Amino acid sequence: MLNEFSGADGMRPADAMALTVQSVEDVALGVKKFVLADRNGNPLPAFEAGSHIEIILPNGITRAYSLLNSPTETSRYVIAVHKSPDSAGGSLYMHEVLGAGDTVRAAPPRNNFELVETAAHACLIAGGIGITPILSMIHRLCQLGRSWELHYCARTREHAAFAGLLAELAKSSGNAVRFYFDLEPNGSRLDIGAVVAAACEGTHLYCCGPKAMLTNFEEATQALRDRAHVEYFEAKGPAAREGGFVVVLEKSGLTLTVPPGASILDVVGDAGVSVSSSCREGICGTCETRVVEGVPDHRDALLSDAEKQANRTMMICCSGSKSGRLVLDL
Repeated sequence: MLNEFSGADGMRPADAMALTVQSVEDVALGVKKFVLADRNGNPLPAFEAGSHIEIILPNGITRAYSLLNSPTETSRYVIAVHKSPDSAGGSLYMHEVLGAGDTVRAAPPRNNFELVETAAHACLIAGGIGITPILSMIHRLCQLGRSWELHYCARTREHAAFAGLLAELAKSSGNAVRFYFDLEPNGSRLDIGAVVAAACEGTHLYCCGPKAMLTNFEEATQALRDRAHVEYFEAKGPAAREGGFVVVLEKSGLTLTVPPGASILDVVGDAGVSVSSSCREGICGTCETRVVEGVPDHRDALLSDAEKQANRTMMICCSGSKSGRLVLDL
């Protein structure tokens, strides 16, 4: 997964690792694979299937990328980057400037797309660059000897990164992969509803891809929310920018007014209170903050419906307040 983040670098320096680009390889049309390792050859922090790392590029832009290699590997992180035609500078820099031997800074892995390793079967659905966290999950499922199936959508076979590797993993593990290439002659389209309806009891379903695919998946799995998992790489909806409420920072002893057009994160930062952030779209979880009092207006793509109703935490980059006063643990 490639998250085209546009936020400023909110990463604390103590969190950042220095990583060297070991190699760069074209793996599909418009997609490059990058192998990253510790600059001094030390083992890297462990990660789980579905995890991502946030990278600070030398040009100062922060981007988040899913790790696609096996979680058993401690010597390298492997990511893939799609060159977006609407790039704000992240994927463009990765494709046209960053090369082998260059160094980037990165935060340790985070996981907002966890694999349920005890499930009897996993149904995996990916679109385009959304294959990256799914590939890491497949590596882990193969290691565990778990049953899985993959439905992978791309424009054409040339656009499908890691298609050969995925076919090999399916064959060697006795599992199934099906490709859908909708721009090829006689190409087929994925019917997500039919796939979900055919899922056996106890199957956990995972989806990562374009927003339209994720919307269809969430609609098809409404009755299976405890077994359905998604990861967005763009904002799920518009951020709350209505303003007109007060935020009390309990630890800092500050009372701040959030004006129309501003985010809570903006106002808190302007007051000199440091909060780590990255995506500013509610999809990475970096700015998650505990709510002490008040009713947030949740706009993120991470918290479940139950978590939003509980109002224990919120993403202050994109969410606002339904109450006139919001007390935060900052």
